[in-house]
Amino acid sequence: MYNPIIMKQQVKSIIWGLAILALGVIFGGKALGLFNFDIFFKGWWTLFIIVPGVVGLITDKHKFGNLFTIAIGVILLLAMQGVFDWNVAWKVLIAAVLILAGLSLIFKSIFQRNLAEEIEKEVKKSRKGVKVDSLVAIFSGSDRVYNKEEFEGADITAVFGGAELDLSQAIFKKDTVIKAFCMFGGIDIIVPDDVRVKTKSGFIFGGTSDDRKVISDKTKCTIYVDAAGGFGGVTIKDSKN
Repeated sequence: MYNPIIMKQQVKSIIWGLAILALGVIFGGKALGLFNFDIFFKGWWTLFIIVPGVVGLITDKHKFGNLFTIAIGVILLLAMQGVFDWNVAWKVLIAAVLILAGLSLIFKSIFQRNLAEEIEKEVKKSRKGVKVDSLVAIFSGSDRVYNKEEFEGADITAVFGGAELDLSQAIFKKDTVIKAFCMFGGIDIIVPDDVRVKTKSGFIFGGTSDDRKVISDKTKCTIYVDAAGGFGGVTIKDSKN
């Protein structure tokens, strides 16, 4: 059965494998005198910032965080190469942050409009007369485990902290909504294999990721995840992670 999560992991492994292979060939060729150039150019260490950003840009669903990483690496490399001095470098970096943040909000607003409307309708429909759970983690951690209990929805907030909502043993009788906000923090949501997950992300330099290893073709209900924040993320997991 085709699994996009496994496929993404395989592509990422192949790209990293090729990068490490190329590095080995370069080192070996230089040691044997086959190459006559110095691989340790001025600012070579910035490649450890740029290359992971490029790999993430190819394989990850959310691009703007990786674009930010690449921008940092390129700006540092140009400063090391003397294209501009360090007084200019930090100003260029701030400009890059503002530009990418603005583009992120614009593109997310355009391309997630239909999903945003779907989730908004689901919020109004599914939260009438139901028990909505609440998790708050501010400079701390917060965990909630559902053990054969019915799940009807949740609001999760993580600010400089982390929260985990374990729904792997929860009972689902209908579609539900999880509203998640995190700023400089992280939220993990563990879901069973037979539940569909739809996410809307409104992050600045962050986002949502689905790291489940197994996604069943036979789904009973849908969890709508409405996530927002900055410099943080929401991760969908299964019990096998």
